[in-house]
Amino acid sequence: MPGRLHGKVALVTGGSAGIGRTTALAFAREGARVVLANRGIVGGEETVRMIVEAGGEATFVQTDVSQVAQVEALIERAVATYGRLDCAFNNAGYEGMRVATADLPEEDWQRALGTNLTGVWLCMKYAIRQMLTQGDGVIVNMSSVVGLSGRAGLSPALVACHHGIIGLTRQAALEYIKQGIRINAVCPTVTRTPRLERVHGASPEVEARMAAQNPSGRIGQPQDAAEAVLWLCSEAASFVVGHTLVVDGGVLAQ
Repeated sequence: MPGRLHGKVALVTGGSAGIGRTTALAFAREGARVVLANRGIVGGEETVRMIVEAGGEATFVQTDVSQVAQVEALIERAVATYGRLDCAFNNAGYEGMRVATADLPEEDWQRALGTNLTGVWLCMKYAIRQMLTQGDGVIVNMSSVVGLSGRAGLSPALVACHHGIIGLTRQAALEYIKQGIRINAVCPTVTRTPRLERVHGASPEVEARMAAQNPSGRIGQPQDAAEAVLWLCSEAASFVVGHTLVVDGGVLAQ
């Protein structure tokens, strides 16, 4: 049977590992042709190889989402390659320095905003312009549970960006739904990704401690968020607009 995204063209930024890679693989599994954008070449090309070896179709475009010319070229390349753009998952991000607000260097603040917030806005801007010419499309922005709350010990720039992404998502969702473009956000909790290993370490003790703090008794898996993104991009979510879909095992319900 055809997949949920059969014949669609899906863009994933930050697709070299973790949630981005898992989502790109899920898109391909469900029949989408995937455009994979990443700043680093090796990881991005590896994701494309995995898709192709699984029988899917994908192309890689090296992109720094904080750079307007590169984002514009990314969307142009997607359309030149596959003819349209149906789904866009804006996932690229930078975790920022884990210091208190008064100790955060200005350059780290600017880097975090450039990738996490300006990057999402730029990708939305050029994806929306393309989708307006088609009359439809779906965008999902990556935020986080810390976009709905604060959390001591994380980068203040990261937390600010995730809050900003949710506001931008809601605003754009209202602006473009009448033109056939649905825009939502997904908000995962702590998830087992390479970023988690960089920030917290990869020991079983660390993961066990984090799992014990989650009502579900485990931390998130990349597939948890990927399936949420896939659903938001599918026709099953056709009446879901401006929503922040929390994927956290119950953290925010506490």
